[in-house]
Amino acid sequence: MRTRRTTQTEARGGPGEAMPGKLVRDLIPDLIRARGGSPVVRVLDEPAYRLALLEKLREEVDEFLASGHFEELADIVEVVLAVAELSGASHDELERLRLRKRAERGGFEKRLFLEAPTE
Repeated sequence: MRTRRTTQTEARGGPGEAMPGKLVRDLIPDLIRARGGSPVVRVLDEPAYRLALLEKLREEVDEFLASGHFEELADIVEVVLAVAELSGASHDELERLRLRKRAERGGFEKRLFLEAPTE
């Protein structure tokens, strides 16, 4: 497997350009090799990784919105957890924050839709 570190500018192909390729789960190159392929991968530096994660989040949300498949939600959660970790928060910290916000503001079980705020 060929790997190298890539800076944010290199990863994006230059200022303002889309990143070639895409961020993949850690075992994807192994799966490609197992099928006889020869993946070329690179290790992103932190700024490029953050950008790639945000692009991956958008990709996974778009896939869920298009398909409605429950499996896509697992992919979204995986990306969210990676973003949280990169931001210095653990899964447990994110879950505590989620539960605190739920206690303070509720969840979505009642399916309430705010037509217009009164403030």
